[in-house]
Amino acid sequence: MSTTTDRTEDPAPAVADVLQMPGPRPPRPSALSTSLSFGWRALLKIKHVPEQLFDVTMFPIMFTLMFTYLFGGALAGSTDAYIQFLLPGILVQTVVMITMYTGVTLNKDIEKGVFDRFRSLPIWRPSPLMGALFGDVVRYTIASIIVLILGLIIGFRPSGGPVGVVASIALLLLFSFSLSWVWTMFAMLMRTEQAVMGVSMFILFPLTFASNIFVDPATMPGWLRAFVDVNPISNLVTTIRGLMDGAIDSDQLMLVLVWCAGFIVIFGPLTMRLYNRKA
Repeated sequence: MSTTTDRTEDPAPAVADVLQMPGPRPPRPSALSTSLSFGWRALLKIKHVPEQLFDVTMFPIMFTLMFTYLFGGALAGSTDAYIQFLLPGILVQTVVMITMYTGVTLNKDIEKGVFDRFRSLPIWRPSPLMGALFGDVVRYTIASIIVLILGLIIGFRPSGGPVGVVASIALLLLFSFSLSWVWTMFAMLMRTEQAVMGVSMFILFPLTFASNIFVDPATMPGWLRAFVDVNPISNLVTTIRGLMDGAIDSDQLMLVLVWCAGFIVIFGPLTMRLYNRKA
């Protein structure tokens, strides 16, 4: 008589043993690494939708050529003379105007629910916002290089040389990064990307056009000049003009750094508070 014993091994204990094997936990990703990862995500979005670079390629070219050849002869007697005054200002205007798209892009991601998934990840909470800003810094750099190359082609010659140019771009990128926190706050407040763009343009147009970008404030009426003198865009343009001419206006530079710190200190926490409330 033979007996047959069916032995069916339960795989569950083996799996449990594997899952409970001692060993070090994977290290938690650092704030910098997660922010850079989200920055890379922002750049990959540009790779798959290259039309996003339209604002950092065509707009700088259009603004530089249009204002140089429309106003150069009337304001300075020649385009060659005017481009020396205009280019630092048009560089600031071009990059500062592009910063509004930071808020537009973030608002679009929020409305699609992408940030709801990001908030569930075990990462530093501001990483998605910081990464988006890091990605936009690359866009600002591209726009700056395009304006400078075009300016050199049509006659701009910075007396400060490469050092002055690099310092100017670095300061402009710092200011633009700081200003972008304002638009991230609006991205959290507004319901649509069109609303974010509308409010951003409503703020940026007076700041850029009522400044010393295009003309010397000495020609303006007193009430307008009073606004221009305290306009952060005017402070930035004056500082960058000095750097590109090989001279540093320490008072104006200090004002620009104070503005940068103010934007980050005030609007950074406000943005994070609104971001956390959406969780």
